[in-house]
Amino acid sequence: MSSIGILLYCGLIVLFSCDREEKPDPDGFNVIVYNPVDVARENPMHIYVHYMPWFEDRNSSLDGEWGMHWTMATQDPDIIDNEGKREIASHFYPLIGPYASSDAYVIEYHLLLMKYSGVEGILFDWYGASDINDYGSIRENTEHVIGQIDDVGLKFGIVYEDRTIAAAMDQDPDLDRIVAAQNDMMYIDDQYFVHDSHILIDELPLILVFGPEEFHDPDEWSEIISVCDHEPLFLVLNGKSAETVPVSSGEYIWVDNTSLENKYATMDNFDYFIGGAYPGFLDFYKEGGWGEGFDWQIDHNNGTTFHESLVLAQTYAVDYLQLITWNDFGEGTMIEPTLEFGFGMLEILQDFTGVGYSAIELEKIHTQYTLRKHFAQDHERQKILDQSFYYFVSLQTDRAIELVDSLDALVVK
Repeated sequence: MSSIGILLYCGLIVLFSCDREEKPDPDGFNVIVYNPVDVARENPMHIYVHYMPWFEDRNSSLDGEWGMHWTMATQDPDIIDNEGKREIASHFYPLIGPYASSDAYVIEYHLLLMKYSGVEGILFDWYGASDINDYGSIRENTEHVIGQIDDVGLKFGIVYEDRTIAAAMDQDPDLDRIVAAQNDMMYIDDQYFVHDSHILIDELPLILVFGPEEFHDPDEWSEIISVCDHEPLFLVLNGKSAETVPVSSGEYIWVDNTSLENKYATMDNFDYFIGGAYPGFLDFYKEGGWGEGFDWQIDHNNGTTFHESLVLAQTYAVDYLQLITWNDFGEGTMIEPTLEFGFGMLEILQDFTGVGYSAIELEKIHTQYTLRKHFAQDHERQKILDQSFYYFVSLQTDRAIELVDSLDALVVK
């Protein structure tokens, strides 16, 4: 590892390598790229987080409007209250405010927080290969995240929403539903299964189906999966195997108002089983004008619910665990930092995974994000933040924090 010196020059921090040759940069700053290093964890459980890549702001959306997952049918994020909060379709508010899922700085922020919390990979909620509704944007946003995931050293998998086929048929009644699902599966096979960072379990690429909601016959799933060149490990929602066996190999847990213990009681019936842990549930659908919503909720209890669901997964000694979710603000299941809970959910996760980090590192990652935005037009300082990013991903955390703090000191508070 090279030794790095730090100089302050014209208000900029300049790094130089004491024992490594650097390529000259015309702007005077050489960013040293480091490969990601895996975070050491005391808990060997494979931990993935369910991720919603469906958020749009005015700058990212095709029509220049806020995306429907921030607005639903009743909210207007352009309305800002006296505390600076935008009106969004959620009972909770992201610490960084409503964002675009394609924003590279947001993606960097999310991935670094996951890494320093002991998360191994992302399970993307994925709406298919068609471009109806906002499905194309969701797919593109997913691929924006995948495009940055290697730099951080995380993995990913797909949670396929087969109910999107019904939506496609509403627009085209002549559509062959099996062929449409096969097209989705071929896209997943060609674009994702081949990726070096795709999650493999026993050498098979993992795919989850949210349901199934549209295809309820194993013969249908046999046809759909048959188009894959790579045989996947196919898992379905808890209680849905009768609709997919023998094509599927197991089940995974999702949040609802029934007993988690009862779900875990079925795990020995399957070759593969993914547990579930969540912080709570409080949807905004009725307030947002999206139907009547759910008639139940799960109290967050300031993190106690999340802690207890994690402990239950440990009690049942599952090999794989899905965190539900990173950022479903519409259903209130997010563990992403919020104004209401701060970094609390991730601190609970850090304790569970047994990483050697705390809220200190999470707060500095948040500061890195705010500096990215503050210095958005400052090329030189962005390069310094690039360097702190590479320090973060290579676990040279003290160096990363030193750079972040030095730049933060330049910001007028």
